Amino acid sequence: MTTPFDEEPNKRRGGMFANLRSSFLTGLIVIAPIAFTIWLLWSFIGWVDGFVLPFVPRSYQPEELLNRWLGRAPGTDEWIAVNIRGIGVVVFLTFTVFVGWLAKGLLGRSLLSYAETMLERVPVVRTIYNAVKQIAETVFTQSDRSFEKACLVEYPRKGIWAIGFISIVAKGEVAKRAHPGGELMSVFLPTTPNPTSGFLLFVPKTDVIELDMTVEDAAKLVISAGLVYPNEKNPAEPLPEND
Repeated sequence: MTTPFDEEPNKRRGGMFANLRSSFLTGLIVIAPIAFTIWLLWSFIGWVDGFVLPFVPRSYQPEELLNRWLGRAPGTDEWIAVNIRGIGVVVFLTFTVFVGWLAKGLLGRSLLSYAETMLERVPVVRTIYNAVKQIAETVFTQSDRSFEKACLVEYPRKGIWAIGFISIVAKGEVAKRAHPGGELMSVFLPTTPNPTSGFLLFVPKTDVIELDMTVEDAAKLVISAGLVYPNEKNPAEPLPEND
């Protein structure tokens, strides 16, 4: 025979485990993005260090400089092993700034022109260099920012919509030969959950629906496979439709 007093411990036990589970999931939601961000930055810094530091002379490595300053000889028990993560990033940034400053001067422009002339004589290297240079100039030096607008396009067929990022108005041979009866838009269609890969589409401007959401919000929507919708009041709900 059971009584309300017999059922109370079970209720408390179930409530306690439910609270622990809820607290654990809440803590996981808080910790996971922070931990992943730190791990990603830490790994990226380590990758840059591993790529840059081998080009730094041995005598100028942080470990050599520290032990030389302390007066300790290599190969002895007093030698201090040092692995300061981020030195390669500092070296890379400093070197990049110096090269940019040098390239702005007359001597730098002359040296750069001479180096490009030499590269133009090597068939395979010439193709790779010109392609990379064109991409870098397009990304870093053009006045109009890329991917300023998110949009909807019908892909892969009519009636199915996909999120894309508007690049620029199509130009050159593509615009001339397509004959769309209007402007063609260059649209990058990202894949889920990795938005860095995708497809380049040339879509008539009349078939492109520009969205009010930012590029960042659209990227979140793509990465989350449609789980995270942009909304200032409630991110879990889509934006209200305009009347």
